[in-house]
Amino acid sequence: MATLALVRTLQLILFNCLLAAGESVASQALPGCKDECGNLSIPYPFGMTPGCYLNESFLITCNTSVNPHRPQLVNGNLEVTSVTLEGQVEILHYVAKDCYNRNGTTADRNFPQLRTAMFTISNDRNKFIAVGCDTKAQIWAEREHNNNTYFTGCMAYCEKTDALHLNDSCSGVGCCQVSIPSGLKNLNMSVSSYYNHTRVWDFNPCSYAFVVDESKFSFSDKSFGELAHKEFLPMALDWAIGNEPCNVSEHKPDYACKRSSICYNPENRSGYLCKCKDGYNGNPYHPDGCEDIDECKDSSLHNCISERNCFNTPGSYKCFCTKGFYGDGEKDRKGCMRNQANVIKISIVIGLCVLVVIVGSSWLFFINKKRKLLNMKKKFFKQNGGLLLQQELHEQRVSTETVKIFTAEALKNATKNYDESQIIGKGGFGTVYKGILKNGTEVAIKKSKVVDQSQIKQFINEVIILTQINHRNVVKLLGCCLETEVPLLVYELVSNGTLSKHIHCEDKAFSISWGIRLRIATESAQVLSYLHSAASIPIIHRDVKPTNILLDDNYTAKVSDFGASRLVPMDQTQLSTMVQGTLGYLDPEYLCTAQLTEKSDVYSFGVVLVELLTGKTAHSFEGPEEERNLANHFVLWLKNDRLFEILDNKVAKEGAVEQIKEVAKLAKKCLNVKGEERPSMKEVAQVLEDVRRLRCEHPWAEVAVN
Repeated sequence: MATLALVRTLQLILFNCLLAAGESVASQALPGCKDECGNLSIPYPFGMTPGCYLNESFLITCNTSVNPHRPQLVNGNLEVTSVTLEGQVEILHYVAKDCYNRNGTTADRNFPQLRTAMFTISNDRNKFIAVGCDTKAQIWAEREHNNNTYFTGCMAYCEKTDALHLNDSCSGVGCCQVSIPSGLKNLNMSVSSYYNHTRVWDFNPCSYAFVVDESKFSFSDKSFGELAHKEFLPMALDWAIGNEPCNVSEHKPDYACKRSSICYNPENRSGYLCKCKDGYNGNPYHPDGCEDIDECKDSSLHNCISERNCFNTPGSYKCFCTKGFYGDGEKDRKGCMRNQANVIKISIVIGLCVLVVIVGSSWLFFINKKRKLLNMKKKFFKQNGGLLLQQELHEQRVSTETVKIFTAEALKNATKNYDESQIIGKGGFGTVYKGILKNGTEVAIKKSKVVDQSQIKQFINEVIILTQINHRNVVKLLGCCLETEVPLLVYELVSNGTLSKHIHCEDKAFSISWGIRLRIATESAQVLSYLHSAASIPIIHRDVKPTNILLDDNYTAKVSDFGASRLVPMDQTQLSTMVQGTLGYLDPEYLCTAQLTEKSDVYSFGVVLVELLTGKTAHSFEGPEEERNLANHFVLWLKNDRLFEILDNKVAKEGAVEQIKEVAKLAKKCLNVKGEERPSMKEVAQVLEDVRRLRCEHPWAEVAVN
């Protein structure tokens, strides 16, 4: 046994040596020629000194003035990083760039060329790519098949880096790309700008263009900074022997395919390539040609009973029994049949054993998978605040039957596996999908983002808040799901979109009427009054804005999104919190003191009233500085008695003068800087109810200026 093991070890060592020898041949230079420069092995037909390459086209120089030594193509002194006998060379090629100073004057410019008549640009590995936010790039080259000039290009544009975060693909936003056709050589590139980068100079002063191996470049928002420090990028080139196909070249004296090799015509260029026949390996261009592979040394290369029953032949092998070869007539048919019968018996036993192992493993796998799934659901339940929810419900004395628990599978089916076509809204805490439950009920499913512990508290907070609320104008919570990676909330579906969509729509003809606006304001105010005064525990919404007021098909208001809301203990009138809310709606007193009160909701509602009156957004980055904050702008115009100049056309045409004036006066009170000078939401709701009962003349009768 020891002797047999020793023989096996020696055979394995011998086989590895043969493999190494085969690999050596695959990258071997001609005898007496150096085949390495730096970290690159250079096989024949390429070479670095006279007599070591097939012809001048295959010369690669070795730059020894740098360390490590650098192999380079003769034309252009471009660094070679890879050479394969399958007809490809990888080089580092220049990046075209066009850079500007802040004032729009040129800072740096480089339009590289590639002059390598022997090589064509690989069309299956490379792409022409341009990067920049104010960029147009061109490429033109000779096309080998018809000697015509090929010309193409692309444009990339963006105004803010935010757009890059939303789209990391090279599809026109900060990056564009075009495919390389077959047969291109002698390349030219240029890149330019429409506005000299003056509009995007702060984050993108340069345009870049390059042909690159697409597997070695991936666009992202970091590409601008990375390309500023890169002069070269990898490019794949195709090579071949000569300019004529195999059927012409194989009859010529300089035919390059040597012993035990075959010729084939490659794609993307003229000429031919060589490869070893099946059963051989090595360098097909080397004068010694390809070497036979001994399949008997590797059990994966033959199907004989053992290595002792294997006989190597040129390019193949044969199996034999005690005497003679399989299939060689009557030489030893009985012996072969006996061996085959033994093999069949052994195979049956092994097969039965394997079957038992597979069945047992499958059963164990199923049990383990079921256990893992159960553990994962428990983990997600705990991770998503299930224990905290149970504790809060217990402390608030709310029955767990009030909140229905949905399975992950039910919500997945309801939303078509959360397909993008089902998305009906996105917010700071997650995405809202439309879903249809198994019983046909249409619902809105709020899927939180990947959450941290602070967001888990926001999620649990919204569940607890909604269990305290029973009001027809509040979006009804149907239940939740905690057994998924991110928590889910299930609400009744409010199908007509947000108030913001209806008052800020681009087509003003479809904007909602004054009467509907006044009713929505009244209903929303009544909800906030209920939260502040009538709920079992007072609630401060903390994020009152038109996007959080939903409308049904009858334009009935439904207040939503209680993720930021806070319960107010009975013995407190204000809470110290981290400032949270939306720009343009934040109570300035809360912003300065971090003391949250019911009057903070009053201020936000005042901004909503101004939006209903004017049709303008709460905050804008366009226009004069004094007009960007709608609340301040409105109060200033009201003070100067210019109310009807800032009104929305729909409101001015349909609303009664007295109603408009009363609502404007109410909005101004809500927008008082000091919270104590603002009315309560109960008072606001009462005033709006009274205003709705007013029957006044049309504004055009009183305000001739309009």
